[in-house]
Amino acid sequence: MSNEEKLTMLKALVGENDTDTVLSTYLTLAGRKIINRAFPYDSSVMDVPAEYETLQCEIAAYMLNKRGAEGQTVHTENGISRTYENADVPVSMLKQVVPRCGIPK
Repeated sequence: MSNEEKLTMLKALVGENDTDTVLSTYLTLAGRKIINRAFPYDSSVMDVPAEYETLQCEIAAYMLNKRGAEGQTVHTENGISRTYENADVPVSMLKQVVPRCGIPK
């Protein structure tokens, strides 16, 4: 999936209120989280594996939608309650990323 396709998917998930620069930044952040989880001992990997590109868009959308309430643990207002799994991307989203190991260099 190209970066343009990822931007298009992310816009569909969160709307078109943000600039492409903001959306690209969140895609990069989401991609780094996936790469760090998939390749915990290899800092040379720079590209998100193809099987996680959709997840990258989902994580970026999650992070975008959480802006302004980062790290919120409990919030109740007018009958609406919000509690986050943690201050970062939920483990439930990253658990589908399988860590890969290799031979030490």
